[in-house]
Amino acid sequence: MRISQLAARTGVPATTLRFYETTGLLPADRTPTGYRVYGPDAIERLSFIGAAKHLGLPLEEIAELLPIWDSGPCADVKADLRPRVAARLEETERRIAESTAFAASLRRALDRLDALPDRAGRCDPRCGLLDPSSSDMGRRRTAPVACSLTGQDVTDRAAHWQRLLDGAGREPIDEGLRLTLPAEHAGELAALAVEEQRCCPFFDFRLRLNGPVLHLEVRAPGDGATLLTDLFGQAT
Repeated sequence: MRISQLAARTGVPATTLRFYETTGLLPADRTPTGYRVYGPDAIERLSFIGAAKHLGLPLEEIAELLPIWDSGPCADVKADLRPRVAARLEETERRIAESTAFAASLRRALDRLDALPDRAGRCDPRCGLLDPSSSDMGRRRTAPVACSLTGQDVTDRAAHWQRLLDGAGREPIDEGLRLTLPAEHAGELAALAVEEQRCCPFFDFRLRLNGPVLHLEVRAPGDGATLLTDLFGQAT
């Protein structure tokens, strides 16, 4: 089929089909007059390319996969594809954790701006308008050691933490606990930490990804040590 026919049948623009040819993803034969022609397998090949792109694989990796897809058994394609998808998942969860933590930082910055008095003079270091991080420790230490959740919500929240932290390593840190668990839980943990800080602002959460593992540090002032242990467990 000609390039216009392939574009019409697959919805892939002709410009993209030409680009795929130049990169080696989609070979094309030529008629004596120079027109591109494609066999029926081009449709399946484009479908595979589209599915791989949907999974976030770059064209360079798709080009590495295609020879296996062309001639190898499905098991070989699966074996080559799985670590690539796992890598994309880990990267995505890392970005989710970072975005969630950043959103929490912006939310604290807004709260701090709303709480600052409207000064008539010029802005100077005493304003602290753009230094929300400097108030984090003070905010945590002055926040009441109490949870705004009540009843079944408290039980459900504790169960959620227990499920996510099942099997996590625990070690003591200054004023708190460092929990280590697989990085694949980063997104859900970051979201739950944000929710926890809304109802228990005396908790301080820090998340750090280290390859395949995630370190979650939880701190609380002295009065909150018992609540911290009840919710997150004890160091081992």
